[in-house]
Amino acid sequence: MNIQIFGTKKCQDTKKAERYFKERKLPFQFIDLNIKGLSKGELDRVRAAVGGLENLIDKTGKEYAKRNLKYLVHNVEEVLLEHPLLLRTPIVRNGAKATVGYCPEVWGSWL
Repeated sequence: MNIQIFGTKKCQDTKKAERYFKERKLPFQFIDLNIKGLSKGELDRVRAAVGGLENLIDKTGKEYAKRNLKYLVHNVEEVLLEHPLLLRTPIVRNGAKATVGYCPEVWGSWL
């Protein structure tokens, strides 16, 4: 297993995801979206796993409101690559599989 957790240190669901894998003694790599976002290839693989870009955008988050994206026509992929804080967190990847949000029932099926 090659678990990657994309999120922020302040996100409660990201903290819960980290705790889930720590409690099961499963190694994971944490990527802080405040520092580094997803690459285009990573975004494409996550998009395929979760059913589209719309499932990745956090439309209730501060960043979405701050950028006033509700009222603008925009290229979703370009915006997500440029502003990774718009992503719903945590994004948990295991190879080609991925989840968005806190999904312990799915992670359990990976074991």
